[in-house]
Amino acid sequence: MSAPVATPRAANLNFILICVFIDMLGVGLIVPVLPVLVGQFTSSRDEQSLWYGVMSATFGLMQFLFMPMLGALSDRVGRRPVMLYSMGGMCANFLATAWAPNLACLFIGRVIGGMSSASMSVAAAYASDISTPENRAKSFGKVGAAFGLGFICGPMLGGLLGGVDIHLPFYVAAALSAANFIYGYLVVPESLAPGVRPPFDKARLNPFTSLIKLGRRTDIRGLVITFTLVTCAQMMLNTTWVLYTTFRFDWTPGQNGFALFCVGLTAAVVQAGLLGVLIKRWGEVKLARLGIISGAVAYLAYGLATEGWMMYAIIVCNVLAFAAGPALQSLVSRATPANEQGELMGSLQSISSAGVIVMPLLGSAILARVSQLPAGDWRIGATFFLCAAMQVAAIVVARRYFTTHPHATDRP
Repeated sequence: MSAPVATPRAANLNFILICVFIDMLGVGLIVPVLPVLVGQFTSSRDEQSLWYGVMSATFGLMQFLFMPMLGALSDRVGRRPVMLYSMGGMCANFLATAWAPNLACLFIGRVIGGMSSASMSVAAAYASDISTPENRAKSFGKVGAAFGLGFICGPMLGGLLGGVDIHLPFYVAAALSAANFIYGYLVVPESLAPGVRPPFDKARLNPFTSLIKLGRRTDIRGLVITFTLVTCAQMMLNTTWVLYTTFRFDWTPGQNGFALFCVGLTAAVVQAGLLGVLIKRWGEVKLARLGIISGAVAYLAYGLATEGWMMYAIIVCNVLAFAAGPALQSLVSRATPANEQGELMGSLQSISSAGVIVMPLLGSAILARVSQLPAGDWRIGATFFLCAAMQVAAIVVARRYFTTHPHATDRP
């Protein structure tokens, strides 16, 4: 899997964007159908909610344990071999899930997937390797756009395929992962030169060590807390959306796939087309704050929506929220040395993974409690109300951080 180290010109961002797109296309395929697959092995809505939460948390736990290790390994051995490992592991994950005859076997797929899901953090480190400090936010935005484009096609295609056979999206996702492995092996060059690779430190393999180290970064602590709150809210939405819309609006996998198509399209338009303009207009700090505020309003609106069409209107109006993540990520990255970017992105991804452990369990427990309420009862939106509260807390923390760290305030 080794390859000659590429020159900065050869390590073009377009290579990694294609990898991220194919990877997320495969992941997106299963989003509308995995909760339905879990429902085939349960007997009630509350059981379906709880077990789907456990499945999601299992995936997150494996991510949390392995992501810092993969990020640190990418700093030492290079980005390319770690990405190839991730692609191969995700292929095995999709096949194991497709073949699962019961809930216990579904865990096997979730474990394999969590151990292998390093593509986003390593892709972000790859983008950082070949970007200047001035265009790093735009590079992160392009990676996010590739992620979003995968979700433009993936969930909608997954919903359509799931209408034919609930297992078919998993086989297609496995084929895409295999194709991505071949593409990465044959085409994608290495981005990290040997001279900037730090010595391997076993302490960096401990996920708690990387989080503690990140927590000790007093210069960016407020940003990390803000990122954590925003990410946890997003994780709860991601893991309860399909079941929530199924329970409240009686949506099918196809309808959920189309809604997630709208999410991906909006994210891609913002992060690929508008992010540079928005940063030039407001700067990263103000853009992050406006995006978090927009997210808080959107979460509240999701929970109060009484008709399915309202969810689409909220998605389209929640434009700025899709720019908040890249802006926050860039602010954190800017304060970190180049040879620690892989560890940093792995640590940030570990925060996301920790959120995928806690938020699905919390969200599914709340959703299970309200799942038997009438579809028009406002309390069914309880998970989204909690998301809105986390966004409000993020607004408060961000405001305090930028007030006490005026050097972080950038000019538009």
